[in-house]
Amino acid sequence: MKFLKIILFIAVSITLFAEKVEITSDSMKARNLQKQVLFIGNVKIEQLKNWLHGDKVIVYFDENNETKMYEAIGNVSFEFKKKDSFYKGKADKVIYYPQISQYILTGKAVVDDIVNKRHVKGELISLDMITGNATVKGDKKKPVKFIFDMENSK
Repeated sequence: MKFLKIILFIAVSITLFAEKVEITSDSMKARNLQKQVLFIGNVKIEQLKNWLHGDKVIVYFDENNETKMYEAIGNVSFEFKKKDSFYKGKADKVIYYPQISQYILTGKAVVDDIVNKRHVKGELISLDMITGNATVKGDKKKPVKFIFDMENSK
């Protein structure tokens, strides 16, 4: 009965966003009191044309059982697409806030902006999928690196 409640809990919160989210993994553990679902091993999240892979993903829910955030940990890779943007990348950890469409990447974070042909590396990258704004932070050992193509003018 408790397992059925958890599955219903996930299904209701996902349908509130009107876009199908599919999560697959080697195992799943629901933490009802903490309002969390933990996916472990070969985790893959797919939503429309977006996907994210990682070793472990924790889905957090708020008091209204709506998805508050996703936290992907370990060997995280992704592709995020919106109408006029397409990003590919990887990081040690990715946190996604679906209500504001924001990604926070930490630890050896790399993002390739496929549309604008830009490449950025840093220890922390914040990516806003609504505005397209990004904030990148490095440290003394690993400064921010930004690579882009310039057109030759003749």
